[in-house]
Amino acid sequence: MTETGPCNALDVVDVVTLGESMVTFLPATPGRLADVPSFDRGIGGAESNVACTLAAAGHSARWVSRVGADGFGDHLVEAIGAHGVDVGAVHRDPDRPTGIYFRTAGDRASDAHEVAYYRAGSAASAMFAGNTDMEAVRAGRVLHLSGITPMLSDGCLGLVRELTAPRAGRPLVSFDVNHRPTVWREDDGPTVLLDLAGRADLVFVGEDEAEEVWALRGPEAIRATLPSPELLVVKHGGRGATVFDKADATFVAAPTVDVVAAVGAGDAFAAGFLSATLRGLPVRDRLRHGHLMAAAALTVPGDLAPPPARDLADRLAALDERAWGTLRLGPGWTKAADRGDEEVRTS
Repeated sequence: MTETGPCNALDVVDVVTLGESMVTFLPATPGRLADVPSFDRGIGGAESNVACTLAAAGHSARWVSRVGADGFGDHLVEAIGAHGVDVGAVHRDPDRPTGIYFRTAGDRASDAHEVAYYRAGSAASAMFAGNTDMEAVRAGRVLHLSGITPMLSDGCLGLVRELTAPRAGRPLVSFDVNHRPTVWREDDGPTVLLDLAGRADLVFVGEDEAEEVWALRGPEAIRATLPSPELLVVKHGGRGATVFDKADATFVAAPTVDVVAAVGAGDAFAAGFLSATLRGLPVRDRLRHGHLMAAAALTVPGDLAPPPARDLADRLAALDERAWGTLRLGPGWTKAADRGDEEVRTS
């Protein structure tokens, strides 16, 4: 299915994502939050980022969440819907606000990076199975979740446990660990994340976050601790990623990227991998499509980037090992590649 327009709750779509999105305030100038005089408004949310990217790539996608009955909620629903995502199952909460956050312009990995969240008591934190359209959530070929949602409240944790429980006819459950210790409510965050990841069919986790959360070093140790998922994708930052299936492990190096901003790359990688999975592509090409989607996000300032056209992504993913190994992608590469510009180089 490639339709990306609004769907009713009974329509089966390619991917359903569930989780909190917030209005993001991005600084107009670099510097400390205390010094930034003005901010530009955007949208931010791991699950909605994946839905928006998949919709832009030609898949049907639905985002399920809860937002306040306020102007910020209006903005989120309208902005995400404008990307071609079905937002018909997003509930409006008249008693709780839409979450917002502010961040500095620097790289998230920088010691100077600051994020100020105003999400406590948000509408999304009030989600639970009883106030969520479960029929709409389950009406997808893939259900994509992240480790952020279960940390928002007991109700959200119960909802994610319900959605990851074994069930006849369950869609393929994709789970991005998405380590965010700032939202942990209890000391059992690592245990909860490990349990939920073990219930999923496909898991994305960074090698660095696995070490920080579970004290696991190296992809083999991560796989030994998470043997249940059919596919386990371990991301090694700029080096590449390894996918474990039940029989083997496949590593694919990431192309060289002239990074503009290291935000949104993880969500884009998941979207690229899921897109290739929906298309039935081999494991190597799923990783390559993940890297290409991540490269699109890395070469723009914000969280969301227009993905490369499918025929372009397919051509790059089909490069031989030598050409793939020398691939370099710069700002504008998703549009410039067909013109043979310098933003895409293979030598």
